[in-house]
Amino acid sequence: MLYYKTNYPGYGVITLNGVNVDMVKEKLLKCIQQAVSDTQQEGCIPLAILPDINIERPKDLRHGDYATGLPLKLARISGISPLEIAKRIINHLSLPEEIDNAVAAPPGFINFTLSDKWLCQQVSVILNADKSYGDTNLGSNTYIQFEFVSVNPTGPLHIGHGRGAVLGSTLANIFTSAGYKVEREYYLNDTGNQINIFGTSLYARYQQCLGKEADMPINGYFGNYMTALARKIISEHGEKFLQLSQQEAITQLTKIGMEKIVQGIKQDLQLLKVDFDVWYSEKDLYHNGQYQQAMEKLQQRGYITKRENATWFESSVLGEDKDNVLVRSDGSPTYFASDIAYHHSKFLQRKFDRVIDIWGADHQGHVPRMKAVLKALSIDPERLSVILCQLVTLRRGKEVIKVSKRSGDVITLREVIDEVGTDACRFFFLSRSADSQMDFDLELAKKQSVDNPVYYIQYAHARIASILRLANEKHIAYDEGDLSLLSTKPELSLIRCLTFLPETIENVVDTLQPQYLTYYSQELATLFHSFYKQCRVVSQDEALTKARLKLVRASQITLAKTLRLMGMTVPETM
Repeated sequence: MLYYKTNYPGYGVITLNGVNVDMVKEKLLKCIQQAVSDTQQEGCIPLAILPDINIERPKDLRHGDYATGLPLKLARISGISPLEIAKRIINHLSLPEEIDNAVAAPPGFINFTLSDKWLCQQVSVILNADKSYGDTNLGSNTYIQFEFVSVNPTGPLHIGHGRGAVLGSTLANIFTSAGYKVEREYYLNDTGNQINIFGTSLYARYQQCLGKEADMPINGYFGNYMTALARKIISEHGEKFLQLSQQEAITQLTKIGMEKIVQGIKQDLQLLKVDFDVWYSEKDLYHNGQYQQAMEKLQQRGYITKRENATWFESSVLGEDKDNVLVRSDGSPTYFASDIAYHHSKFLQRKFDRVIDIWGADHQGHVPRMKAVLKALSIDPERLSVILCQLVTLRRGKEVIKVSKRSGDVITLREVIDEVGTDACRFFFLSRSADSQMDFDLELAKKQSVDNPVYYIQYAHARIASILRLANEKHIAYDEGDLSLLSTKPELSLIRCLTFLPETIENVVDTLQPQYLTYYSQELATLFHSFYKQCRVVSQDEALTKARLKLVRASQITLAKTLRLMGMTVPETM
């Protein structure tokens, strides 16, 4: 078992079991294991069961590129001081060629530093890989579904929906890069009580726009978009729905209204660069028999009971605090029942190996219920991962802007995209962990300065493109550049960062936290800007110019890959 963590803010220790991670860490792991074994055999430390070996990225790279705290663990077993154990292990180390040295450091770490020669060689690795740099076979073509957004088609998307959309689409991009077979799905909740309320609200607005008196339902949708929707329908269909019975009018208006809302949702998502492979209708669960099959399986396995004129799922026998209603006393299935049928379809009919759902924070209590259902259906609950997206507070300076979909004045997702741009939306949504509430500052997102991380990162790529254009104009062929000439701290620090991309992708896959990619992109941009200021790329020194141009091109490949994984544009000029 190999553990490692990176130096980026917020990273914890990542566990990769049976995964072919970076070869340097694998070699280092074997090297440490052999050294400890040799140290034990010579009696320098007592024979004992070897604890798990942690290989970490120190937060401060002045301490090295990798570190292990194994001596601290062995000290608890042996009674020997951890620093002394570290020194004894180092005496038996046979370092791989990628590692330059190993140093014992208080209170009991062994720090390893990569060789400059190996680092320089990685520039060629990146250049040869080109657009595929960072890709891994981590997933081995595992079939995985991402289901996200899935907002009821009762109104336009707001800022909170945008956060889930960007999170889901970015994770899908990253998992694809990591060798998974990915399918992106939007679940349309196009039946049930909320749809009925939507239709009743639309009928009331339709009548009011035609000068008729009509009361909105108490729990109706009061947003101004409903009036605009009613007027749009009137412009296309006139007063025809006044001639129908109330129920028939509501039925037809609901259908038309939902189609227009869904069309608007799709347009908004396209603006946000969010695409779906499948739009799955809740109605299909009932029309195609999935609901009935799922209920029959639960019934056969003894997890369904009837009482109080309702049908219940006996969650309590599976560890839940209480049982949950599946079918109400009026015969209508609950949202929970639909979700059971939906996940039955995902796992047992469409055969996804793994499912990742992204839900709003208000669904937190729904997660253990779904895990219990999977147990009841003999599906390993670990195959389902649920990410809960916390709320977004939209600000304009110090002013907090309300985003309630049912209130009269709403700032929609589209308005935010129009104001700050798609790239800013995507980056800011990704910049915080999904389980943290976030403030979205419209003023900061629009700034064309280094204060805005989006501008700062994209400007780094534009600067790279400018350097390479200059080299092209001067007809400098740098394919044969001697990378061993890259020896300064700014050069080597930049190369180190370039080599972190595959590891960063693996971390995101393991933790489902794509904010690490935003941290990485900022650090990469910072190191490139620093390199640019301290190391003149195109100079009178022809050999050094060619070597540095190779490093610039490798930086372009890596930064462009990072931006594309985040779904952002890759500007050539700014």
